[in-house]
Amino acid sequence: MKILIVGGTGMIGGHAAAYLQAQGNAVTLAARKPAAAGTPMASMPVLIGDYSRGTFTERDLEPFDAIVFAAGQDIRHIPKGADEAEFWRVMQIEGVPNFAALAKRAGVGRFVQLGSYYHQVMPHLVDTNAYVRARSLADEGARALASSGFNVSTLNPPSIVGAIPGIPARRYETLTAWAKGERPEIPDYAPAGGTNYMSVRSLSEAIWGALQRAESGRAYLIGDANLTFRDFFQKIFDTVGSKRRLVERNEEHPLLPDAFIVPGRGVVLAYEPDPAETALLGYRRSDVDRAVAEVVAAVGR
Repeated sequence: MKILIVGGTGMIGGHAAAYLQAQGNAVTLAARKPAAAGTPMASMPVLIGDYSRGTFTERDLEPFDAIVFAAGQDIRHIPKGADEAEFWRVMQIEGVPNFAALAKRAGVGRFVQLGSYYHQVMPHLVDTNAYVRARSLADEGARALASSGFNVSTLNPPSIVGAIPGIPARRYETLTAWAKGERPEIPDYAPAGGTNYMSVRSLSEAIWGALQRAESGRAYLIGDANLTFRDFFQKIFDTVGSKRRLVERNEEHPLLPDAFIVPGRGVVLAYEPDPAETALLGYRRSDVDRAVAEVVAAVGR
């Protein structure tokens, strides 16, 4: 299969690119600039462009059997001083469906969008959170294009655990340094609340499953382990061999600000993916501990 991965130079897109290539597919990256030297994607062909600016053309997309859209922006990516409503309109609400429509006109047969889990798990947030609303509209807008000749589906994953050589992973670098005792100014607690976590390897497996077997027009809620933030942080401490035990406090944390906790501090966003959908997509569960160890080893060198 000839596959184009939009956002293929990032952590998630890069892992997906390497995994899909290992399955025997011909993978091309689509990004605003080539992959960084030293990354596993550096040797892959790159189609330079920006979906949010409409720089890709039908001719650019015509050679591909399938597209994986892994370039969705979240709240961490809003530029300082930007108009938030305009940002979400361009990057999600109109940008994603418009690109999917371009792929359909180009004759691409399959389109897998990587979304986010909030609007499927907590649909009430669509009415109160601009980011969740944007993700929901992008999801619905892309899937509305499904037809007999255009299989489009969305994977809505939770918080993803992973890192890739050559791409900075500052969050995990800081978490690991804190666990090792190298950041004594950070107190040993985690904010109240929690969420679902999933390894980037499991996500890549789900992407490959969706490219082969997804029902057109469907949104799939995927995930793995439900953990409190304390439990997740503690896994990093345990992995580096620290004997320190974290506590949970109902207060903001410097490494997980309230602005990044979409449902609100103190909320545990927990769910179980549908077993039949998990089997259909063919991704593994119980992979978060391995992913944490892999990330800590990668950033702690």
